[in-house]
Amino acid sequence: MSEQNPYQELSKLLGAPASKILPPIIEMIVDEKEIKIVLAAFPPATIAELADKTGIAQEEVQTMVKTLFLKGLLFFSKKEGDPRYYRVKTVPQFHDSSILWEGATPEFHKLWKEYTDQEWSEFGRVVEAFLPRPPIRIVPVGATIESRAKVLALDDVREIVNQARNLAVTRCTCRVVDGKCGKPVEICIQVNRAADYGIQRGTGRAITKEEAMGLLHLAEKEGLVHIVDNRQKVDHIICNCCRDCCINWKLPNPRKFVDPSRFQALVNEEECIGCQVCLDRCYFDAIVIEGQEPKARINPEKCVGCGVCTVTCPTEAMAMKEVRPPEVIPA
Repeated sequence: MSEQNPYQELSKLLGAPASKILPPIIEMIVDEKEIKIVLAAFPPATIAELADKTGIAQEEVQTMVKTLFLKGLLFFSKKEGDPRYYRVKTVPQFHDSSILWEGATPEFHKLWKEYTDQEWSEFGRVVEAFLPRPPIRIVPVGATIESRAKVLALDDVREIVNQARNLAVTRCTCRVVDGKCGKPVEICIQVNRAADYGIQRGTGRAITKEEAMGLLHLAEKEGLVHIVDNRQKVDHIICNCCRDCCINWKLPNPRKFVDPSRFQALVNEEECIGCQVCLDRCYFDAIVIEGQEPKARINPEKCVGCGVCTVTCPTEAMAMKEVRPPEVIPA
């Protein structure tokens, strides 16, 4: 493959210069003219500027940017004057935006599956060295918190929904591509700007706060883990991640990408009957059943504080306790 190949060039700009699978994924979704527009859209540029940079007529650029927006390769901002378009910046962003494109074919999804199975781990190994902090974090389920401290809004997934101005539900991109777990697919909740984006593209469906609460309840019942942006204000998405399909767990060191919550599972040994329900629900091998009279035990080094184990405990022996104070999270 030539170094001048534009699909390889975009793959490099996304952070995967050595990928053999990503360039064919890109080529499947954009033609030779469209890739020129994508590559020209950094820094952000207006229609007129993109036309000047590529030599393509403004009328044609106008049509192409709309198509590329729907395909998940271009985004736009409109603060003052004409909208400025900018390209997709990273592999994870391209993964989430392109997979839900209306024109995506089974072959397109199959290529993404090959990429996540064969190359995603190597991408994570390279990128993790440059991350100052994990970009996403776990928020515990709405379970019992054994703490007198006030649970902050940013630690409460239901409060995130309550404070949102706009909500949408979208399909989980990981389960669209994989889906071997059999868990619900249309269950990830877009918040505020992400909801606007999803509704505008047609990849998200507007929902009420009551509907969002119902989806959170379903996710917890199904044993899915709530993941949000690692910021004070959640203004993007509440992912509901499974054990088998989610790309976060396929990384070499998931904790480089996903911060645990401030909480940890706590076992009331008097109430625990050693039924192993919690054992089956824990993604992280943080629970063992042991002792002369078998009881659940928590490994604090492995527990990420998701609270999934608390939801179906038949004797309510599992709860959550605060194990570290709130951190200063970037706005």
